[in-house]
Amino acid sequence: MTDQSLLRALDAHYRSMPPVAALGLSIAGYDGRHLRLRAPLAANVNDKGCAFGGSLASLMTLAAWGLVSLRLGEAGLAAEVYVADSQLRYLKPLYADLEAEAELAPDEDWDVFLATFRSRGRARAQLLARVRLPDGAAACTFEGRYVAIAKG
Repeated sequence: MTDQSLLRALDAHYRSMPPVAALGLSIAGYDGRHLRLRAPLAANVNDKGCAFGGSLASLMTLAAWGLVSLRLGEAGLAAEVYVADSQLRYLKPLYADLEAEAELAPDEDWDVFLATFRSRGRARAQLLARVRLPDGAAACTFEGRYVAIAKG
């Protein structure tokens, strides 16, 4: 699959899950290292007029999950991807549309992850994600461990 067909498949997968579809998310960009997801504030607002914490958590979790899924797809590998655990920090309220960006943690390596998956049929990786305020400061941060298990 090409990057575009993988992105279309990922977008369709997101939209097939009712709770995810309710977020109104869209894929904002993918460069092979980072996946960005966007969602409108209007669909994710809390009683204070800022972004709902659950929506922020979901968007970051989904961005990291999608990045792992894309990297496996680019390698031609079929896997189920799960979030094993995560830690969130809410730093400042966000009064704008939500945009989460996910990346592999600095001490991780995609080549090692893929090689482990090929040899064992499973692998895990630590990912980071963040949602920024319009001025570039972090509104919230996410660190999660993801597990990929071969299909079949």
